[in-house]
Amino acid sequence: MKSFPKRYDSLQKKLPILALFHLTFLHSLTISSDDGWPKPYSPHDNIALDCGSTGNNTDLAGRSWLLDGTIYLDQSNKVSVISSSPTKGDSIPYRTARLSRSQFSYSFRVTPGPKFIRLHFYPTSYQEFNRSNAFFDVHIGRYFLLRNFGAALTADDLKSEVFSREFCINVDDQKLNILFTPNPFMPDSYAFINGIEIVSMPNNLYYSAEDDSGFNFVNQVKPYHILKNQALETVYRLNIGGSSISPAQDTGMYRSWSEDDDYLTNGEHSVLPVNLRMNPSFSVIPNYSSPVSVYRTARTMGTNKTVNENYRLTWEFRVDSGFTYFVRLHFCEFQVEITEPGDRVFQIYIDNIVAEPQADVISWAGGRGVPVYRDYAVMIGRAGTEKKRNVSIALHPAPAWRTKYSDAILNGVEIFKLSNDGNLAGPNPDRIPIRPPDSSLSPATMPHNKRTTIFPIVIGVFSGFAALSLLCFLIFRPKSRVEGSGSSEGSSSRYPFRSSLWCPFSYKDYSSLDGSG
Repeated sequence: MKSFPKRYDSLQKKLPILALFHLTFLHSLTISSDDGWPKPYSPHDNIALDCGSTGNNTDLAGRSWLLDGTIYLDQSNKVSVISSSPTKGDSIPYRTARLSRSQFSYSFRVTPGPKFIRLHFYPTSYQEFNRSNAFFDVHIGRYFLLRNFGAALTADDLKSEVFSREFCINVDDQKLNILFTPNPFMPDSYAFINGIEIVSMPNNLYYSAEDDSGFNFVNQVKPYHILKNQALETVYRLNIGGSSISPAQDTGMYRSWSEDDDYLTNGEHSVLPVNLRMNPSFSVIPNYSSPVSVYRTARTMGTNKTVNENYRLTWEFRVDSGFTYFVRLHFCEFQVEITEPGDRVFQIYIDNIVAEPQADVISWAGGRGVPVYRDYAVMIGRAGTEKKRNVSIALHPAPAWRTKYSDAILNGVEIFKLSNDGNLAGPNPDRIPIRPPDSSLSPATMPHNKRTTIFPIVIGVFSGFAALSLLCFLIFRPKSRVEGSGSSEGSSSRYPFRSSLWCPFSYKDYSSLDGSG
């Protein structure tokens, strides 16, 4: 007991140090985890480049962005740096840009393996660089990521000031070069970039393992494998039934997850179950596959069995025609009613084709609260000259005898475009006119389709006019003088209604045409 004051005094001296350690520890947890969970994956290569910047910067989430400088940028060509700033959202990395009317490149020293390559764009007019003239190619080695890319057209189509494009490429060598080439056939064209990310990913996150048996290729006999010589472009990544997930809230790879509301086509009967207290058990798939929050929210069809059996819960996505797409669907049964195989069995349709006749999440996962995903490939062909079309993902209950609850569930969706012989580039969105065409345009300057529409109308009007004139001529023609009917009375008695009929010419005009005075 006598030693207590001494120990107490010693503890008082240590309290500031303990408090500092406590705050530092909490801060490190805050950095490593946004929802109380540690980041499951730490990328070996994690480069975020603020292009055109004169110094390093930090975004609102606390991530560091490096200046591009001489370490990464090829200085053989003169490249302009001009400051700008979007009106909404985080200004990093969109506050500055690297622009050039000639080809330029970035070079990175990285470890071999699959990488995320994210390109960030803010297509605005940078002094003498007009936003409408930015048309350029981007390629990495043998892969064409973008071809004749109109950044302003894409931004206008997305109705967003800024946007990014995410690609997945397997790097064989330790050097990664990104080449930007302005369109040489367009006057005043230039290339630009605001930000570049290079982030490593696990070897078999999306690419097939060597001993992998492949996955379902919809409407095909053979399974599909994603080989290391293929490149991917992320087209959609959705947190179904939940809120958007920022890159900082991802599992360590800085992926963005969007809400699904804009893609749901007939969800008026759907419900949004949530289980925030469930701690997912990653016993089937790696814990970096998706953020925990994806598996705590979902969208289901509802509790009305009759209604559910008569509709499909459907999402639609606009994609480029002529490519094969990789679709990953995330599932986790967390509702207390669903505990056994057969409780909730449903069908999965992709592009209106049955991709999964009997989806049973409990059976796949081995229990409730266990995340799983299923992969599919689907070919989206091109009909005629169409550049884009919709691909659908739909869920429908299995027959009543096969399932306890006539329902379906989905937690997350990822859709990737797969390269064709190294090409990922799709067409630009159609240019939308800012205002309707001026009706006062002359025929020489009028759009071709409008001229082709008006010409038949004009011909039809003149044809009708000539026919009506001929009819009036036949009706109102006076009796010939050879017949001896020169008096007005005789004429009037023969054509009693001529004065009450409308005719494009007067009776006097017709008389002159008939040769009468």
